[in-house]
Amino acid sequence: MHLPRQLGSLHDLPDSPGAYDEVLADVTEQALARLTPEGNLEHPDCDDDIGDTSLGITSLLALAWQRTKDPRLPEAVRRSTDFHLRERVYTDDNPGYPNLRVRGSGLPYARYVLEAGAHPIGDWPSTVWSLLQAVNLLDLAEGLLDDDRTAALRDMARGYWRWLTEATFFNPQEAGNQAIGCVVGGLMLARHLPPQEGERVRERAIALYTDEIRAHRVRDRGALLPPEHGGAYDNNYGPISLSFLAQAHRVSGAEIFAEDGEAVARYLDARLTTGGFDFGGPRYSEQHSGFESVLGLRYFGHRVGADLGRYRGDTRWGRYAVKPDGGVDGHFAWMLVWQIQDTTPWHRTPSTDPVRHQLRAGGVSVAFDSRMTPSLIEADGTYLLPAAVNRQHGFGPVVDGFLLCRPMGEVRVRDVRTGGLAAKLVTKPVVTRDHVLRHVRSLYVTDGTRLWTTVAVERLPGEPYLLAGLPYVSDDGDRLRRIADAEVASAGGLRVTHPTAEGPEYFDARADTTQEQAAFTLAADPRGYGNPDEGWSHLVASTAIEATPVPGGPDDLDVFAVRYGPGDTFRASFAHTADGLTVRTEAFTAVIGDPAGDEHGEPLLTLRG
Repeated sequence: MHLPRQLGSLHDLPDSPGAYDEVLADVTEQALARLTPEGNLEHPDCDDDIGDTSLGITSLLALAWQRTKDPRLPEAVRRSTDFHLRERVYTDDNPGYPNLRVRGSGLPYARYVLEAGAHPIGDWPSTVWSLLQAVNLLDLAEGLLDDDRTAALRDMARGYWRWLTEATFFNPQEAGNQAIGCVVGGLMLARHLPPQEGERVRERAIALYTDEIRAHRVRDRGALLPPEHGGAYDNNYGPISLSFLAQAHRVSGAEIFAEDGEAVARYLDARLTTGGFDFGGPRYSEQHSGFESVLGLRYFGHRVGADLGRYRGDTRWGRYAVKPDGGVDGHFAWMLVWQIQDTTPWHRTPSTDPVRHQLRAGGVSVAFDSRMTPSLIEADGTYLLPAAVNRQHGFGPVVDGFLLCRPMGEVRVRDVRTGGLAAKLVTKPVVTRDHVLRHVRSLYVTDGTRLWTTVAVERLPGEPYLLAGLPYVSDDGDRLRRIADAEVASAGGLRVTHPTAEGPEYFDARADTTQEQAAFTLAADPRGYGNPDEGWSHLVASTAIEATPVPGGPDDLDVFAVRYGPGDTFRASFAHTADGLTVRTEAFTAVIGDPAGDEHGEPLLTLRG
């Protein structure tokens, strides 16, 4: 089986002006064929996320007219604008909506579901989205809308802003992407208001960002991130938030948006594999966004000098939102408008600066979590997740069922590059179940094709082994194919084990189940609420690659040596020398210094090919 949504890298989609004109021409023909006598441009099958969709198509038609002057478009824009103003603006409170601060305000809002009282919780983001469609249309209205329509549209947008910031609690779903989107809507609206009112709205928008979003950022892997539905980062919504930060900076010029966007971009670059695969997040562990991410990835990838466009998006949504029949849906159309208007080029070459939470060279990458334990390993187009044993997740030595990867003290890192090799040494103090302090030294070396991992720890009792990963997916053209084994070699013994027990808390890679499905099955919350991806943390055991210690190593150490990727016989030897532990393989020689490190306690590493 394949993962259902992570497809091609987003920077592979053509983004020249001509390519975008073809996209708009496609939207135009679909929209003109769909336009009802009443002016409705909604997809016939649309029933939720609907309040902004017709207006989104209208804004795309307005952009198409500004670029092509197609004579068929002005009347369609006017009729569809009238439809939204007449049929899709609500001023009576939606029955059951729980987040009002003012009842009976009479302010306009957009509904997530048109039927009164049907799933009202989605009205806040739907109103944000409708505000963004409206301000885009205001930006494009010249030559299309008369003064009366423009004034009505402006008043509606002003009312949306007041409903979002006065009549309701701000950001009631604790969703960073929705909150930053609302800020963008305020910043864009401000440009269409009288100067004094516009300045007040602009100041309010920036204050909301500073006080309600930025002040509540969550730390992960050394970065401060906008919180998303109960988590620090979501692989669908995180890049969407990045696009909102890009638009906020484009519109306002405020440096705070550039600074925070660059921080998110560097974070994403560190956690993202060379092949663009990533997983994890409170709502959409593997359901990556498409066109909604392009603006942020392109804008901030260029600013920080990183190839963020390698991100594997859902290219079925590569141009715009679609329904199952492939027909255009106006949902999130503002992102397509913005990415067409922005001319920032893709930055396509990797950053060469060492990054604490990543090792990357050629087709090999290791992403590390906040504990400096690998969260994702990629080698030769194969991707491995942290395995699970006895409810413990990670990569590291296991003794008597206890995984030694959770640090008890400072984790230190040393990066070295020489010739065609790149290496990272991670040293961390850990405590065994019986309270004995051990020093785990993990060396990762790559030549861009293969990855060698060496783990050394003071001699362990019993029959220790190295938990070396859960084989998960491999590249298969523009798809990711589920796997249950991987090309891995060990200088000691090697085995692949599968859970012997059954149940949702046991993940067998041979089954047709994805990580996301398993996470949501184990979650306390349904998808879309809380942080259902926490369910993955309840996994008891998984398929795992396990390596035994290398025979003939130093008497006082257990040393494990594993190679990921293709190659002939794997050879590795280890010996104490005056400078530390010498590691010799068929591709390199490394010397890992004493666990105490240098005079500052920092790890010592030398490497040669």
